[in-house]
Amino acid sequence: MYIPDLYKDENPESIKAFINQNSFGILINQTNGRLWATHIPMELDVNAEGKEILHGHISKLNPQAEGFRQDDKVLAVFSGPHSYISSSWYDHENVPTWNYTAVHVYGRIKIVDETTAIEQLKKLVDKYETHSENPVRVEELSAKTMREARGIFGLEIEIEEIQAVKKLSQNRDDKNYKNIILELQKTENAQSIAVAEEMSKCRK
Repeated sequence: MYIPDLYKDENPESIKAFINQNSFGILINQTNGRLWATHIPMELDVNAEGKEILHGHISKLNPQAEGFRQDDKVLAVFSGPHSYISSSWYDHENVPTWNYTAVHVYGRIKIVDETTAIEQLKKLVDKYETHSENPVRVEELSAKTMREARGIFGLEIEIEEIQAVKKLSQNRDDKNYKNIILELQKTENAQSIAVAEEMSKCRK
């Protein structure tokens, strides 16, 4: 994606944290000559060879799986908080803009065996059940329920390139930067407030 140098995030730890916090992404490929996208959780991991991967799963009824066999190149898109930025918040005339954070992961995908797919499900469920009052564990599900897992393909994406953008008004002076944060906080919009929080972390 196009990223002006000012907005590039090239910190590996920051990028990993971002994906872990915003892991419900969009998996994009070419399927039967058309662009195809599926919204799924994709988790960062390391495979047996020590290579960084994303893993996830899709329904076996999803035509996208056929596209993986035709061409294994895929793009995974992860989006963070975003918000409109009014130029009325500046102390000078300028154009409105949009603040946002996002990560694009390019890689090669493969469908994994059923045993690996179940292990991926265990990791996914364990991550999101951590704070549940009565956490579900895949190991404790009945054989009948687990038969539903036969309806999915487990996926593994070997990461080849990561591009990350953090566009958070870095081009503004401290006075205008702080005012943008204050105005975002006033909106009472969850996305806008989240952007304000990210901006506060970037510049004290």
